[in-house]
Amino acid sequence: MPHPPLLAHLRRLLLLPCSSVVPVAAAPSPACRLSPRAMTSTVAAQAGGAVAATEYEDVLGRLSSLITQKVRAHSGNRGNQWDLMAHYLQILELEEPIARMKVIHVAGTKGKGSTCTFTESILRSCGFSTGLFTSPHLMDVRERFRLNGVDISEEKFLKYFWWCWNKLKEKTDDDIPMPTYFRFLALLAFKIFSAEQVDVAVLEVGLGGKFDATNVVEAPVVCGISSLGYDHMEILGNTLGEIAGEKAGIFKKEVLAYTAPQPEEAMISLKQRALELGVSLQVANPLEPHQLKDQHLGLHGEHQYVNAGLAVALASTWLKKQGHLDRIPLNQTGSLPDEFISGLSNASLQGRAQIVTDSQENSEEEDKDCSLVFYLDGAHSPESMDICVRWFSHVTKDDRRVPSSMVQSQSCGNSQKILLFNCMSVRDPLRLLPHLVDTSTQNGVHFDLALFVPNQSQYNKLGSNSSAPAEPEKIDLSWQLSLQRVWEKLLHGDKGMSDTNSSETSQVFESLPLAVEWLRTKARQNRSTSFQVLVTGSLHLVGDVLRLLKKR
Repeated sequence: MPHPPLLAHLRRLLLLPCSSVVPVAAAPSPACRLSPRAMTSTVAAQAGGAVAATEYEDVLGRLSSLITQKVRAHSGNRGNQWDLMAHYLQILELEEPIARMKVIHVAGTKGKGSTCTFTESILRSCGFSTGLFTSPHLMDVRERFRLNGVDISEEKFLKYFWWCWNKLKEKTDDDIPMPTYFRFLALLAFKIFSAEQVDVAVLEVGLGGKFDATNVVEAPVVCGISSLGYDHMEILGNTLGEIAGEKAGIFKKEVLAYTAPQPEEAMISLKQRALELGVSLQVANPLEPHQLKDQHLGLHGEHQYVNAGLAVALASTWLKKQGHLDRIPLNQTGSLPDEFISGLSNASLQGRAQIVTDSQENSEEEDKDCSLVFYLDGAHSPESMDICVRWFSHVTKDDRRVPSSMVQSQSCGNSQKILLFNCMSVRDPLRLLPHLVDTSTQNGVHFDLALFVPNQSQYNKLGSNSSAPAEPEKIDLSWQLSLQRVWEKLLHGDKGMSDTNSSETSQVFESLPLAVEWLRTKARQNRSTSFQVLVTGSLHLVGDVLRLLKKR
C-alpha cells in the first residue's frame, strides 16, 4: 500500500470531476461521457501516477537498504567511518558548493530541531531563500528537507536522490562502501541546497557533533549549541562534560558560536573547546515574552523561549555577517523587529508539544465535544521528559492554550489522562519513567492508565505501510513488558504486578493500531468523558501516531 502522502497524491491524479467507474447496469450521464482522446489522457494520467508512486517506493526501499543493523558506535561499521565522508564529497563534487554555502550549524541534546526551525523561519520572514535540514522525520522522509519552509516536492526529491545515488553506486566499492542512511541523507541535503541556490542553509546535527555527517562544513557563518543533557551516552560519554565536548566538535576556528544556558559542567567543557579554537562563545539568553509584542511563539511550551533566544542570536549574527545590519534587533532586551516576530510566531514543527484532536466517526457536533485528544511530544531524555510533562500539565489545566476547536466542552464533566509510551531500547527507562512520574506528581497530573506499545515503524521498511505481524506469537513485546514493570514498580513499589500484561493502571498492546482503536472505542462508549492522551518517549512513536490519525 502506498505511503499516506502518496495515497493522497494518487487520489488527486485518479479522481475525475465525475466518476469514471460506473455500475455495469447504469449508463453514464452525458456529462460523464468521455471522448476517446479524454479517455486516453485519463488512462495516461492514472498510469503516470502509478509509475510515480512505484518509483517513490523504489527510492524508499533503496534508502532502507542503507540502514545498518549495527549500533551507531560500532567501530567495525566502515560506512560510518568519518574519513569516508571526504571521499563521498569528492564523488558528488560537493566540496566547492559546500564551501560557498552560508551555513548555520546547530548541535545539542534538547531543542536543536526547534532552534533550527525558529532560525529558518526568521530568515525566511526577512526575505531570504532558505534550506532547512532536520531529523528525524515523522511520516515522510521529505520532511527532513525544507525549501523556503515547505517540504521538498516529490519531483525534486526523486531528481536529486537519483543524481546522488547513481554517482555513489558507480564509484563506491568494498574499500569505499555506500554511505550509511543518515550520511546519505546529509549528502543529499547538501546537493539539494546547493542546486537550489538557497541564501542560507540551516543544518541540525544528527548525533553528537564532532563526527556527525553535517560536520563536513568547514566554515559556517555561525554555530549554536542548544540545551545539553544525558542522551546517546553509549556513544557520546557518561558525563555532561564528555557530551558537551562531542557537541563542541562543530566549533570552527574563529567562527562565532552561541550556546543556550548550560549546566556548569557542560559550560566548562564548551568554554575549554572554544578557547582552544579561538572561538568567541557567547550565551544566548532566553527570549522574554514582551519582546514578541503580544504575539505567541509558533512552537508551544515554556522551554521554547530558550530555543527562540538562541535562534534570535543565530539569525542576527547571520544577518550581520551578510551585511544586513538594518535587519537585526537594536538590543537584547527590547522588542524584536516585526520580521523576527513573524518568523517566531509562524514557525511550525510536528511532534513537539503538538495537540491533535481525533476525528470521530459520528459527525454530530455534540459527539465531538467530549472525545479523544492526543498531546504529542517526542521527549526521549530525562530533561526533556520533565519539560514535556510540565507542558502537558499546563495545557490540560488551561484551555486557553488549546486551539478553540479542541477546547473541552463545558458538558464534559469528567476527564481521563492516559499515557501512551514507548522508548528505544538504547534509552534507559529507569532514567526516563521516574522523571515522568515525579514531574507528573509535582504538577498535579495523575495518569489513570499507561499504555505501552511497540513503534509501528519498527515493522516497516522506510515508506512501507505494511502492518505488524499478524500472529501474536511473532511479536516480541519483551521491551514493552519491561517498561510496564518499571511503571508498576514506580506506582506500587515492590508489590510489583502479576505475570499478565494488563493491570488496573497499565496495559501492553501488541501494536499501536490496536491501542489507538481501543482508545477510540473507549471514547465512543464514554461520550461524557474527555480522554487526554500524552504520547511521548520516542519521536518514532509520535510519527506513527500522527500517521494513524491522518488516515481518518
